[in-house]
Amino acid sequence: MNPNRPYVFRSDPKARPKKPHPDSPQKPEPYVADRELIDAVNLAIFLKRPLLLEGEAGCGKTRLASAVAYELGLPLYRWNVRSDTKAKEGQYEYDAILRLHDVQTQKAGQSSQRDPSDPKQYRKFGALGQAFECKNSPAIVLIDEIDKADVDFPNDLLTVLDAPWQFYIPETDETITASEQKHNRPIVIITSNKEKGNLPAPFLRRCLYYYLEFPKNPERLQQIVELHYQTNQIAAPPKPLVDAAISRFLQVRQAGGLFKIPGTSEFLDWLEALGDFAAEPFKAEDLAAERPLPYRELLFKVRADWQKYPQPNPS
Repeated sequence: MNPNRPYVFRSDPKARPKKPHPDSPQKPEPYVADRELIDAVNLAIFLKRPLLLEGEAGCGKTRLASAVAYELGLPLYRWNVRSDTKAKEGQYEYDAILRLHDVQTQKAGQSSQRDPSDPKQYRKFGALGQAFECKNSPAIVLIDEIDKADVDFPNDLLTVLDAPWQFYIPETDETITASEQKHNRPIVIITSNKEKGNLPAPFLRRCLYYYLEFPKNPERLQQIVELHYQTNQIAAPPKPLVDAAISRFLQVRQAGGLFKIPGTSEFLDWLEALGDFAAEPFKAEDLAAERPLPYRELLFKVRADWQKYPQPNPS
């Protein structure tokens, strides 16, 4: 292995090292990645640039981080972004109120689990802080749905996700610095749904970009189904039913006119219901295009889409 590239993603869970990091995902993530996506991940690892993933909801953006962390045996720290999230939260949080409480408790002659004279006992690292503390291996940091935050949030991250790879904690007078070894610095994967338009240009310039498309052919969906059931060690539905479900699902997507197009996660839930929800698996021939669509509540999340595929009248 090239010493300058000790971590290489292959989209193969069997490549997981024998001694993974304790914070690495314990469950394999069934994930089918094409060659271009694999190259994008490895370029992000090699260049230590954030990988920005865009694509429709349910196409696997979030799950990619778990797949990479599991295969490489690396720790995964997830940061779920909210509308009020600030960049500092990913670095650390400091509980000044708890420290004041402990001071008052100590003055009252009572014991405390913490020593209020030590401010470090009141700071807690966020996802980036935990990743910076990993010195012997890189950590995967997932910054999920970055566009939920305000417009300043992405640019505020730039001061941390670039040289000198450090941040300062004034409450404890600490400077937290990532590993000096380039190959041990954090691997950052960022997802975006473009909820608030385009991200700032300075931020985009620092990222590698990849648009994650939904599989366009039945063979790719078949791969995803096989890996999903194989990884979870459960029996897959009968092959004729799987083939019919894939065909009908792709017809629904390609027909257009939907406000919220169902993605991979909806398809897998739908297939599981077709195979196991009733006493007997759903009949493959009943998934023909002219038949009513079963279990539509698993595929559609908007009323207009729901009404587009009505259920049959009860007999």
